[in-house]
Amino acid sequence: MEQALEGNVGRFTLAEIFQLISQSRKTGTLGIQRDDDIVMVYFENGRIIYGYGPRQTYHLGQLLRERGRITTEQLEDAVGTQSRNDTTKRLGQILIEKGYINRIDLEKVVKEQVEELIYSILSWDDGTFKFYENQHPTQEEITVSISAENAILEGYRRIDELNRVKEALPDFDNVLAIAVAPVERRKDVSLQSEEWNLLALINGRRTVNDIVDISNLPRIETLQKLATLKLAGLITVSGKHAQEETDRLAVMADRVGRLLEEYLRHKTARDIVEKTTVQSVGEPENSRLEKSRLSGDRLGEDN
Repeated sequence: MEQALEGNVGRFTLAEIFQLISQSRKTGTLGIQRDDDIVMVYFENGRIIYGYGPRQTYHLGQLLRERGRITTEQLEDAVGTQSRNDTTKRLGQILIEKGYINRIDLEKVVKEQVEELIYSILSWDDGTFKFYENQHPTQEEITVSISAENAILEGYRRIDELNRVKEALPDFDNVLAIAVAPVERRKDVSLQSEEWNLLALINGRRTVNDIVDISNLPRIETLQKLATLKLAGLITVSGKHAQEETDRLAVMADRVGRLLEEYLRHKTARDIVEKTTVQSVGEPENSRLEKSRLSGDRLGEDN
């Protein structure tokens, strides 16, 4: 690939890099790396047309199912058709041909996927980047057309919202639990269906990150609603998960200690028996003769 632009994130923000590519109406691929995370963003005439990276954990079929566009049975049928026919057709094309989705459904999910990726990386303040002119690593069946400027605006709105979320939920590794409240108070609460669905995911064992991963809502929306529920006093941050792990390890350590003590006690007793036996068997000949003579003398005296 022909390298056209490279540097460190920090010296230039990703927003500035996106603006440069957009204003220059460049076509190519921007590669961004932070630690082990690598993101690839495709541009065509300065507009974002595709992207993939570490947050893109689902295949297209799974995304369509998670968004409620297709059922599990429909996805399995399309995957089965793809494998049985040994076809080079993409899964999205098969789903369209079977009438399970239309192209608009497919494009919408791909666009959501790419937008979420862009929004997530705009907050990166370190790493490296390289732009490869007129090169795309893969030929994608479905591409989108996203204004880099609009992506930057929405991305920074979300960063501000995320900062507000972190005031209510500072650590996303914390476990959430339903707050204890009087029955009368619960009857007065009026929640949206999406908020009820989130409450159903909170079981006193899942962390904020766990709930975000399994929620059907976009990441920032899930976090916003969780923060609202927390501020309303309907959920609480629980440290029980960490405490339970500590308690479990303490119990295991205590059990191992007791087993070790029992083993050493039995081993010591066994060693004493074996040592006594060895000493008896291994006595010198003259010692045994002396004992025999003394025994005989004692018998003679008795007679």
